[in-house]
Amino acid sequence: MSAFTGQRELTIRSVILGALLTFVFTAANVYFGLKVGLTFSTAIPAAVVSMALLRTLGGSTIVENNIVQTIGSAAGAVATMVFVLPGFVMVGWWSEIPYWETMLVCATGGILGVMLSVPMRRALVVDSDLPYPEGVAGAEILRVGMADAEGASENKAGLATIIVGALAGAGMGLLTTVRVAAGEVTKVFKLGAGYGTMGSSLSLGLVAIGHLIGLATGFAMFAGLVTGKLVLLPWLSAGLPGVPEGVVGTVLGQQVRMIGAGAMAVAAVWSLMRISGAMMRGLAGIAATSRARRGGEAIALTERDLPGGWVLGISTAMFGPILYLVWEFVQGGPLAGSIGAVFLLSVLFIVVIGIFTAVVTGYMAGLVGTSNSPVSGVGILSVLIVSVLITAMFGAGQGDKAPLIAFALFLVAFVFGIAIVANDNLQDLKTGQLVGSTPWKQQVALIIGVIAGSLVLPPVLQLLFTSFGFAGAPGAGPNALAAPQASLFAAIAQGVLGGTLRWDLVGLGAGIGVVIVVIDEVLRATGRGKLPPLAVGMGIYLPVTLVLPTVIGTVIGHFWNKWAARTARPEFTVRLGVLLATGLVVGDSLFGLAFAGAVAAVGDPAKLSIVSDGFAPVAEWIGIAAVAAVLYGTYNWTKRKAISA
Repeated sequence: MSAFTGQRELTIRSVILGALLTFVFTAANVYFGLKVGLTFSTAIPAAVVSMALLRTLGGSTIVENNIVQTIGSAAGAVATMVFVLPGFVMVGWWSEIPYWETMLVCATGGILGVMLSVPMRRALVVDSDLPYPEGVAGAEILRVGMADAEGASENKAGLATIIVGALAGAGMGLLTTVRVAAGEVTKVFKLGAGYGTMGSSLSLGLVAIGHLIGLATGFAMFAGLVTGKLVLLPWLSAGLPGVPEGVVGTVLGQQVRMIGAGAMAVAAVWSLMRISGAMMRGLAGIAATSRARRGGEAIALTERDLPGGWVLGISTAMFGPILYLVWEFVQGGPLAGSIGAVFLLSVLFIVVIGIFTAVVTGYMAGLVGTSNSPVSGVGILSVLIVSVLITAMFGAGQGDKAPLIAFALFLVAFVFGIAIVANDNLQDLKTGQLVGSTPWKQQVALIIGVIAGSLVLPPVLQLLFTSFGFAGAPGAGPNALAAPQASLFAAIAQGVLGGTLRWDLVGLGAGIGVVIVVIDEVLRATGRGKLPPLAVGMGIYLPVTLVLPTVIGTVIGHFWNKWAARTARPEFTVRLGVLLATGLVVGDSLFGLAFAGAVAAVGDPAKLSIVSDGFAPVAEWIGIAAVAAVLYGTYNWTKRKAISA
């Protein structure tokens, strides 16, 4: 039995606190998702806030704190739906954000994501060696925070390391917010007949994620970066007229990204094939556990998932509101007379592609972390698939294509909800495994978090749409939010249904993916290492500013661990490195929440600046120097702490 039997876990106060954290995390992620096309994992900030508040109330346990962070994390993940939802406005289908329709789309897709994560817990968490960087970091946060009260010197050293990292991460965030230091540095340069680009976000959190994911993944992402930005980009931009920065932005967004999506498609299919056996064992494990419980056998708390009957029943129940929403959505349009075919397509697409995306995003989260997992790449593939199916079943039509485009995005919204929640949930379940949580209680908490986030998201999205608008939407003003992912999804659907999509680029990416898979298999078979295909695809697909700092972090983590192996207490020293990286992620994330609140208060991020626009070149050098100095200082401080503690 679990060591935590009888302790507080899924309590009323943990549910209330988790729900209260929902608004903050959802609002922050909605803003960042619309502004720059990125969201961040809210699990670690939720854990930090939970421990601070529950310790004040007294009597808290590590597993109760884990429930709070689980609810807050799931709610924050739901905010990633802004990668799809603004697309309805952009194609002219919505003139405002309908509350109940939006809420039910998010909730039903999200709950299906939770249900699919139940069998995947055994396959991808229990029976897997995936690193789960944020899941491991979350467990370390909870362990150190709860053990600190016992006064052990090592735990005090660990807590101090987290605090130092958090202050460093938040301090760097403050410098970039007031624009004394640049938030990123990007340079475009001539390379052959075209252009190349290199640059980096000056986010300590991204560097820290790199420390946590390991050198092999970092090397694979760097290989993808070189392929995408120093090989494909110069080739595709050769001879194109225009301002270099504009040419590079267009080629990266419209062509290189498509190639990356193709590479990720092949890698995703191969990843699914590799873990299919573990998935089957996971399903068999659930069935065996259910039989054992019915037979009266004692099952350890840490092995008790939601019963298979409940998983199947809840999953089936979700298709009631889903089919009603689909029926309502197509009324008055060209598909209203083919409702039987519409229902068949909807069910098959959501079930088959939903399972596929849940497995793939869960695997990616385990590989590189939730914040760094390109779920939008899975969204791109889903848009491609459903647009092709709609064209095959109903034709593209000769008149207004907006209803078909909107319907494609509508079905993708359910699948994307499944993907983003599975992407987040497995990270939380990894934390639960490490701290001794009861899986079924954590899975209930995940459902609560999804519902809470779904209730909050629509009004926040409507507020931002009313205040700023979305770029590319009818009537968008000069301060419109870019919503880059939603814009891309809408463009793909329009391209397929309008016959203008560059299938040649997707095919080229698929060919690159096949080559990478072969190289990876050869390396594994000969014992010479590995080259994770999904990580290479991500390196091609993601902006260089996200990939490079992560790669740098993997190198730093590698050399830290090599140094730790030579110390008197190697395991403790490695753990301190993890805790420093965790602290940097905490500081970056918590400051991200504060920044979102400040922007909401002043209305324009530029108003937070204390320098003029002409200071930007100097700010770049200050930013680079500040990141280097902070990393050098914090890692040296941690070295001294490892030796003296």
